[in-house]
Amino acid sequence: MSEPQRQPVLELHGISKRFGAVQALSGVDFEVFAGEVVALVGDNGAGKSTLVKVISGVYRPDSGRYIYKGREVTVNSPKVATDLGIETVYQDLALCDNLDVVANLFLGREKVAPLVPGVVSPIDEIQMEKTAGQVISDLHVRVQDVRLRVASLSGGQRQSVAVARAVMWNSTVVLMDEPTAALGVEQTRLVKDLILRLREKGLAVVVISHNLADVFDVSDRIIVLRLGRRVATLATRTSHAEQVVSVITGATFGAQLDEHGRPIAD
Repeated sequence: MSEPQRQPVLELHGISKRFGAVQALSGVDFEVFAGEVVALVGDNGAGKSTLVKVISGVYRPDSGRYIYKGREVTVNSPKVATDLGIETVYQDLALCDNLDVVANLFLGREKVAPLVPGVVSPIDEIQMEKTAGQVISDLHVRVQDVRLRVASLSGGQRQSVAVARAVMWNSTVVLMDEPTAALGVEQTRLVKDLILRLREKGLAVVVISHNLADVFDVSDRIIVLRLGRRVATLATRTSHAEQVVSVITGATFGAQLDEHGRPIAD
């Protein structure tokens, strides 16, 4: 008796998006499974950012289907995406430098402790600090004190805080845009370790990156976009960087590749 086929936690089918005369995405399919890291790669203008913004609800596609946990849904705003459990960590991180780690983790979602029901509800700083400390500890994020201001943290620590904020609200899918950009060697290693811990916890992780060394260190599959189309899906363990570059640049002459990087006959 054959094993039941795994179902992706997130699927997109036939996604197209146009901006005026520019066709940013053309019939793109996408899928990511729980406990998997998918790298989304491609040259500038390939459609990576547009696809991520469709997934995160910033853009609504012109056509296509959006399926979450086997159910077709309409995601027409970032709030709808986050309510489903889809969180995005953008390259600019969107952290407030003048606030501490606790305040950043709970920004816009502060816990309150009703003092006089219906009248006075002060922020529950004690419970927020306790929860923040637990999240930071669970993810092995190296922050000495959750009351430190974010401005005093290193680049890797800041990235880790942004990721911690994304996963602490029962998220199931985390999108990460260039998570190791502008980081040093040690800080990059910390962030890559964090991505692998998210996978171990069963989250579906999507990483956009131009750094193929990082892609090969953390991903299970590599999806390549070129000129708004998905042109290849490669199993990381059986692929190599030169192969990915050839697909990104079009050196494969438009051939569609299977998960092992072999051309698919029409």
